[in-house]
Amino acid sequence: MLDLLGIFVFAISGALVGVRRGLDVFGVLVLAGVTGLGGGFLRDVLIGDVPPAALADWRYLLVPVAAGLITFVFHPAVGRVERLVTIFDAFGLALFCVTGALKALEYGLSPVPAALMGLVTAIGGGIARDLLANRVPEVFRGELYAIPALAGSVVVVVLDGLGQRTLVVALAGAGVCLTWRLLALRLHWRAPLPTGPANV
Repeated sequence: MLDLLGIFVFAISGALVGVRRGLDVFGVLVLAGVTGLGGGFLRDVLIGDVPPAALADWRYLLVPVAAGLITFVFHPAVGRVERLVTIFDAFGLALFCVTGALKALEYGLSPVPAALMGLVTAIGGGIARDLLANRVPEVFRGELYAIPALAGSVVVVVLDGLGQRTLVVALAGAGVCLTWRLLALRLHWRAPLPTGPANV
């Protein structure tokens, strides 16, 4: 249920981008699906879990479609609560970095690749969304999004390597990612950007 909730929130953010880019209903649904499922889909293909969960369980396809249609029809109302959607998006980020890293470990990956798979799961859909919408991915424009996800994934693989229980590992990794992301939103923290002229 938590996994599907994360997909739902991510899909809403993708659908909002589609609405604001003036896409038709099909385009909005595509962006919703890519944002909600893209990271997990890519992770599953890379670690050899095929067919990916998004294709093996009908609920994984239904949830982003529902989120896309709701956003398409009620986008003025959804846009007004975008701040709340952003907060839920932070919870989805924390959840996906943990589940991505844990699944990679379960499939036998070593700690560093597993942490990277946690990162891919958390941010892959958003990157694909922005590329399809013809804009520089948000995670590359100073938004503290990828760094908290990577930090959460690192906590997961370290604690798992120390033999901690899965619940402790998951709560610690998600807590680090979520806290960092929410503080960044609250305090307007940004990742470092280059200074001076960019014509190099």
